[in-house]
Amino acid sequence: MLESPEMNSCKWLFFDLNSYFASVEQQERPELRGRPVAVVPMDTDYTCAIAASYEAKAYGIKTGTRIKEAKMMCPDLVTVLARHDKYVEYHDRILSEVIKHTPINKVCSVDELSSRLPPNKRTADKARAVALRLKAGLRQNLGEHIRCSIGIAPNAYLAKVATDMEKPDGLVILSPDTMQERLFALKLTDLCGINVGMEARLRRGGITSVEQFWHLSPKHARRIWGSVEGERFWYRLRGYEIPDQETKTTMIGHSRVLDTELRNADAAYQVVRRLTIKAATRLRRKEFFAAGFVFAIRFQSGQRWARDVRLSPAQDNFTFLKALEGLWTQMADEVMASRAYRQTRDRPFKVSISLHGLCRRQDITPDLFDQSSESYQALTHKNEALSQVMDNLNSKYGAETLRLGVSPKTRAGYVGTKIAFSRVPDQAEFFE
Repeated sequence: MLESPEMNSCKWLFFDLNSYFASVEQQERPELRGRPVAVVPMDTDYTCAIAASYEAKAYGIKTGTRIKEAKMMCPDLVTVLARHDKYVEYHDRILSEVIKHTPINKVCSVDELSSRLPPNKRTADKARAVALRLKAGLRQNLGEHIRCSIGIAPNAYLAKVATDMEKPDGLVILSPDTMQERLFALKLTDLCGINVGMEARLRRGGITSVEQFWHLSPKHARRIWGSVEGERFWYRLRGYEIPDQETKTTMIGHSRVLDTELRNADAAYQVVRRLTIKAATRLRRKEFFAAGFVFAIRFQSGQRWARDVRLSPAQDNFTFLKALEGLWTQMADEVMASRAYRQTRDRPFKVSISLHGLCRRQDITPDLFDQSSESYQALTHKNEALSQVMDNLNSKYGAETLRLGVSPKTRAGYVGTKIAFSRVPDQAEFFE
C-alpha cells in the first residue's frame, strides 16, 4: 500500500553539488576563482565542455557547448583539462561529510545523493536545520567553493526536483501545503523524467502544463506514456513513495577519445590494449567472469567499426587481449587496408571495449572441451593466476608496476577511467 505523502512531508533530502567539476577546480586552484571556467576532456577547441562554472554559465556556456563556440561567447574563458581522479577524491570526502549529518540512502551520481531523514528530523524546521549544518560542514571541511543545492520533500523524486528550483547554494522545502503552487510554476521539461520527446507526446495528448498533468487520472498518464512508468510518474509527482526498480551490472567497459598525438594505428592499438586490461582488472575486482567481448573504433571521418566475439567465461587479461588482437586484425584488413582509408588519410578518433555476458564463478557451466582437456584447464588456471599476481603487485606498488606491453601516455595521465553519468569509479581504478 502506498503511504500518504501528508503523513511525513519532510521525509527525504536530496543533495546536488553545484557545477561540481568546475567548482573542484576553483577550490583547488585559487587563480580560477571568479573566472569563467570550462572543464574539457581534451585540450582542443573542437571538443565540448563537460562542466562549466557559474561565471561561464552567465555567458550561456553549459555542458555540451563546443569550446570553439564557447570562446566566441566568452573570450576570457579558461579551459581546464578534466581530472576525474580528483573529482572522485572530493566525492569520497563529501560522502564522509554528509554522513556526519544525515544517513545516505543512495548515491545517484558523482554529484547527487538522496537521504531518508530519520523520523525525528522530518518536520520542516528540523529538516532545514540538518540541511544548513550540512552546508556549513561542506564550507568548513571541503572549502568555500564546494556548494550544493538541497531539496526536501515527501519523496526522493520531489526532493530532486526541488534542488533545481534554487541554484546555486539553494535550499527548497516542498511541503503538502505549498507543493502544488511550486510545481505548477514549472515547465513540463523542468520535471526529471520528461524530456523533449516525452513533452511532445504529452502535448499530443492535450497536456501542456504541470497543472494539467496533475489533474489527470493515473490510468490516463499510463496511456499517454505507453507504459506503467506514466502511472509511477503520476504517483511520484504527488509525493508517494514508489520503490526504484533494481538494476544489475550487465557489462564492464572503457572508451577513450584519442589525444591528437595518439591518432595513429600503433598508438590507438596500445590505448585499446590498456583499456582491455583495465576492464579485465575491474572484472576480477568485482568477482565477475565475462562471456563476450566487444571492440569498437570510430574514425575522424565518422566511420565506425564494431564487432562482438563470444568466449568461454573468463576474467584473465590474456583471454581478452587475444580476442582484441583478432578483432583488431579483422578491422585493419577491412578498414585500414582499404584504398579509401589511405586516400582520405583517415585516422582513428575513439576506441572502446566492453565485456558482457557477466556471471559469477558458481554460475559457470563448463563446456565439454573445458571438462575433458587437462591442458586447457592448466592454461586457464595459469592465466588467471598471472592476472591476479599483476593485480596484487600494481595495487601494492602503484599502477603499471607490472604491465603487458607498452603503456600509452595521455595528457590526462591515465587511460580509460572516467566518471560516467550514473557511475562513480572507485579510487582503485585510477591505479589499475
